[in-house]
Amino acid sequence: MSDLVRFGILGLGMGSVRAETATQTPGAKLACVCSLDEAQAVEWAGKLDCDWTTRYEEMLARPDIDVIGVLTSSGTHCDYAIQALQAGKHAFTTKPMDIRLAKVDAAIQAAEQANKILAVDFGLRYSPVNHKLRMAIRSGVFGQVLYSDLLMRWYRAQTYYDGGIPAGWRSRRATEGGSISNQGVHSVDLMQWMLGPVSTVYGRAGTVGHEIETEDQTMSLLTFQSGAWGMIHTTTCSTPDLGTKWEVGGSGGSFAWAENKVPLFHSAANPESSIEDIEVDPNLPESIIADMVSAVTEGTPVQCDGYEGRKSVAIIEAVYESSRTGKVVELA
Repeated sequence: MSDLVRFGILGLGMGSVRAETATQTPGAKLACVCSLDEAQAVEWAGKLDCDWTTRYEEMLARPDIDVIGVLTSSGTHCDYAIQALQAGKHAFTTKPMDIRLAKVDAAIQAAEQANKILAVDFGLRYSPVNHKLRMAIRSGVFGQVLYSDLLMRWYRAQTYYDGGIPAGWRSRRATEGGSISNQGVHSVDLMQWMLGPVSTVYGRAGTVGHEIETEDQTMSLLTFQSGAWGMIHTTTCSTPDLGTKWEVGGSGGSFAWAENKVPLFHSAANPESSIEDIEVDPNLPESIIADMVSAVTEGTPVQCDGYEGRKSVAIIEAVYESSRTGKVVELA
């Protein structure tokens, strides 16, 4: 293998950002970008000085690519990741890992069979403040967690759902779930990563503000294995966009999280403490690209592997199942 970890990026929406990151990350090299849109592929290849193709099979066949990044429509992530793994490449997907657990499980199995790395790109896991907050929770700074209140109130215009490559993929059930699956999954992953496994879900999902097949609003009640209760509200119908807020209370304190900042950090046992007092590994990777470079060359665990990526998909699938059946769903 080359001294550099060589990347191929599939999909050039958010994928263009990850492709650019690959050109700026020590130990990484961007070898090729792939898009169904030839003009888009040519444009980004020119900007980033790499090869381009419109045929995924062509990128998979290249011996000078070690890692494939899949940044396509949500319902295709694991399909493309499995192809990469079976071609002998390491792979990562953007969030969500996929919209169906069956595909997620197939990708995990493919990674095991190929003995390759499978990761999921959750940007919030690369933020030091979130590692500090997780450490505070796990070390008992807030006592026993009692409740979690997650509000994601975003705005997306109809043109957002009508657009994309291929056009309209965000509006169709075959390729997308909806507000909790596409936008809310960032926070759902953060929540379960910090608070631990969810045991039950009771949810509602519906389409209230757009002409789409997918949902644009969900509300859910959760019980965590720890005994804590949780609530999630996601929507892309908020006018104006109110962003994301997450509040957690425990027997010994509470915190508030908003847009990757912590405006409230209160410990009853140590009222003068702050999140800055929490120490975490100073060598955390800054991005999925740096994470994969380290994992491939040093054998370090990625921030979110396939098993971790599966957890948020399981919660989201439970919300949809509960909405369909009107029953509480128990997670294994």
